[in-house]
Amino acid sequence: MSASTNSAVSRRTVVVTGLGATTPLGGDVASSWAALLAGRSGVRPLTEEWAEQLPVRIAARVAVEPSEVMKPVERRRLDRSAQFALIAAREAWRDAGLEGVEVDPERLGAVVGSGIGGVITLLDAYDVLKEKGARQVSPRTVPMLMPNSPAAYVGLEFGAQAGVHTPVSACATGSEAVGYALEMIRNGRADIVVAGGTEAPIHPLPIAGFANMMAMSKNNDEPQRASRPYDKARDGFVLGEGAGILVLESAEHAAARGARVYVELAAVGMSADSHDIAQPEPTGRGISAALRHTLADGGIEPAQIVHLNAHATSTPLGDVAELAALRAVLGEAAAGVAISATKSMTGHLLGGAGGVETVFSVKALSELLAPPTINVDDLDNDVDLDIVRVQPRPLPAETPAGPAVVLNNSFGFGGHNVVLALRRV
Repeated sequence: MSASTNSAVSRRTVVVTGLGATTPLGGDVASSWAALLAGRSGVRPLTEEWAEQLPVRIAARVAVEPSEVMKPVERRRLDRSAQFALIAAREAWRDAGLEGVEVDPERLGAVVGSGIGGVITLLDAYDVLKEKGARQVSPRTVPMLMPNSPAAYVGLEFGAQAGVHTPVSACATGSEAVGYALEMIRNGRADIVVAGGTEAPIHPLPIAGFANMMAMSKNNDEPQRASRPYDKARDGFVLGEGAGILVLESAEHAAARGARVYVELAAVGMSADSHDIAQPEPTGRGISAALRHTLADGGIEPAQIVHLNAHATSTPLGDVAELAALRAVLGEAAAGVAISATKSMTGHLLGGAGGVETVFSVKALSELLAPPTINVDDLDNDVDLDIVRVQPRPLPAETPAGPAVVLNNSFGFGGHNVVLALRRV
């Protein structure tokens, strides 16, 4: 392939044609989105005996258990994280109108990430080893605990042969997976990529570890009010589980088969803080870099940005650093961005957060409606931008600078920063 041909292929337009999710708010996209707009929290008390001795006894479990939609024989070979991914991927595939459609497997890819992989399988198998001996450890253990297991099973489900990948960047994983998929289509490796993030971390060990880092809210008495981004009383995130998956296609491929298009996936920007393994860089330097890269990658003017699904986990430092970066990059245009923090309802899905929040961002732009942020009773004095509260907010389809753009921010332990941009079509 010539250099000129390569250049043309690398800038192919990429669109979103399918959405799938299983979240603490609902078992699919429609129910999750309806609950989000209604301002309903998915955080609940943990009822397991093991939770009684933990400092944190709340979490955001999925609203619909995999046992309600998957056969036992299938669940037995999948870690919970892979179960979520497969449920969401199947919905996204159906939503894209691809069921029964012949797809060239060599032009089909999958990119699905998890921040911590099959941790429940790993820890449960170790308990079996200690209590019952080595011969009782399941031969399925290794395939189930592998971090690439969700991606592998999604790839197997649809016969993806263009490449099946698993980026891991902690809480930025889901968004990085979508960004990787964007590049796969841009550079000509694939015409369709199934992409997103999944996580199933609700187990005593991760909860104890996060709690002892002082990263999680200990508001056990009011679980639905515990996740409170931007509020003065915020005291950490609430752990959640679930998956969000998108079907991405080149615009040409989608048009050729007459697919319904939600939005354009216009750009991705990535950076690293190189500051601390867990604490955010307080000035938002790395976030600013990722935002600048995103604008440049998509040819986006700051005035086009009408909405941000913020990373906003409900931690004292992280919430304000993200807004500082937005002000630094967008300047006066930052005041015109309607900002939502959907983790106030879903909790923090770690590696699954970016996938779910990208799905929400697509819905916001396609329906021109920004979801509310709940539990903001006393706004932090350092928050001087437009936080959408109480009720959903209508969004414009066009701006004087061009078609409306929505951003989705995802940041992870280790200083990983990923910003995705969606453009109205």
